[in-house]
Amino acid sequence: MEEAVRGDGEGAEASASHSANPKNLVHSAAKVFAVLRAFGPELPELTVSEVAARAGLDRGTAFRLIHTLVSLGYLRAVPGTRRFRLTLRCLEIGFAALSANDLPGHAGPLLRELVPGVADAGSLGVVEGGEVIYLQRVQHGLDRSGVVRRPGTRVGAYATALGHAILAFLPRERQVEHLESVERIMLSERTVTDLDALLGRLDAVRARGYAVSDGENAYGLRTVAAPVMGADGLPLAGVSLTISAGRQPIDAFVETALPHLRRLTDELTEGVRLSLGAIGVRRAG
Repeated sequence: MEEAVRGDGEGAEASASHSANPKNLVHSAAKVFAVLRAFGPELPELTVSEVAARAGLDRGTAFRLIHTLVSLGYLRAVPGTRRFRLTLRCLEIGFAALSANDLPGHAGPLLRELVPGVADAGSLGVVEGGEVIYLQRVQHGLDRSGVVRRPGTRVGAYATALGHAILAFLPRERQVEHLESVERIMLSERTVTDLDALLGRLDAVRARGYAVSDGENAYGLRTVAAPVMGADGLPLAGVSLTISAGRQPIDAFVETALPHLRRLTDELTEGVRLSLGAIGVRRAG
């Protein structure tokens, strides 16, 4: 079973590698999307020359692609002008991605690409009332550790890398509010509970952009976490990747997992931005 799961991950990595190979790119398709992306909220109507300039195309190519998109119903000529604008049919392109309409639904497949290849578990969570609430969890092979983080599970944010990754990007008064709203108890001999020490830890997390935990939340587990930012510039959620301590030393794990983690959180952050609020999280209560 484990080999089958790993095979899926390797298949995803191979597919990504093939997609990145320039020989496998259809440049005409890329030019079509360059035309569509030339339009925006600040420039909803453009001439052929303006589209060509913004898309990096010659005028003849832009002209042909624009009229192809008009015939397909994705662009419309503006009456009485030489300008064109996007039609509502363009919503079809993004509807499938928005249909899940929540962050956990979008995070699940991305986490499954990394578990168990990169990590033994991957999670998406939010902070509420000083606690991390797990909204999505993908896990493989950690059952024997006794740590269960099903969706809905709550853990003190002060003691988790996921909590630190979110709290670090909040204003100081909100950090203190969250940290003082729960009892801070030792979950292992490495758990930090002192308020000043925790605030210093959050400053360090914010400076480097990610949080690390080595057995502080649970014995034998190592975790790296980073925030998913909202359109307001504040953390909307956080993502963590976790391994059993016997799998890799902490420094090696961070070096291996961090690029994957950043790519995942960047993708979710960009999705939140582009969805104009359609992708979000459902808060408890």
